[in-house]
Amino acid sequence: MTDTVATAQPAPGASGLRARKKQRTRDALTRAAMELFTTQGFEHTTVDEIADAVEVSQRTFFRYFSNKEQAALALEDLIEERFMASLRERPATETPLEALRQAVLGTWDDISAAIHEVVPIELYMRMYQVIESTPALLSTRMRRQSEMEQRITAEIARREGLDPVTDLRPRVLVAAVGGVIQAASGHWGQCEDDSVEQMRRSFDEHLTTLTPALTGQWRTPGA
Repeated sequence: MTDTVATAQPAPGASGLRARKKQRTRDALTRAAMELFTTQGFEHTTVDEIADAVEVSQRTFFRYFSNKEQAALALEDLIEERFMASLRERPATETPLEALRQAVLGTWDDISAAIHEVVPIELYMRMYQVIESTPALLSTRMRRQSEMEQRITAEIARREGLDPVTDLRPRVLVAAVGGVIQAASGHWGQCEDDSVEQMRRSFDEHLTTLTPALTGQWRTPGA
């Protein structure tokens, strides 16, 4: 009689449990990094300190993040992916500008809850200010924004059946809306109300002025 060796199979739900455990560790590292960055500064915080705060090894930190910059901008990944998913779901009947508007507003509608799953909203707001005032993080964010603009341009071109290499409209539109987001972010950073809802309102107000600002007469009559 031939003996057979049974291959151990993962218990039902085991892979889901591992995924949730990994996500919890990543979230804990993100939270610890932001708390340290906002209290003692990005440049003065080490990877070892972040890992120690979560009681994991430096090696574990590098399983989730390649460097401190990536940990500092971890929630930017979340926001970007939510936005891209929202843009892909916009009705084909919407104009490119309206699709972008609704995708941004839709993302901000539910992003508070998504962020709160990882860190308190007020910590995210403080981290935003750290990014704005830290040259290394600001440089990394600008590079990421450029890459994100390329992804959005490709999606708008796909929606409209255009070749973004020969048709400049998707690229110009995305650049313009990106500029609006930067202007709205700057305005939001100066407001006493630094809530996510205020950021959403700031973007909507700035975008509403885009078309008349580009095509209208700026001079006061008689000036």
